[in-house]
Amino acid sequence: MPQLTNLTKSKAVRNTAIGIGVAVLVPVAVTFLAPYVRPAARSVVKAGLLALEKGKETAAELGEMMDDLVAEVRDELREEREAALAAMHRDTEDGPRGGA
Repeated sequence: MPQLTNLTKSKAVRNTAIGIGVAVLVPVAVTFLAPYVRPAARSVVKAGLLALEKGKETAAELGEMMDDLVAEVRDELREEREAALAAMHRDTEDGPRGGA
């Protein structure tokens, strides 16, 4: 028995036993848990896809809002420039003011 006690104290033997145990138990655990894990995984993927779709919709709406805002600002700038040009034309048509 003293040799068995020495074997169980060896780190290499202990680690090998743990490795063999894991190699045997993992396939059994996967087979046992697969029916439960698959629906959970499907739910997670489904939730991810729904979130992705919602994100795309939100991004599209935000893009449309930005396009509208840019169009409004461009119209406003165009109107301001036209008003400034009209004012310049009026000033040049009136001629110099004052007399000599």
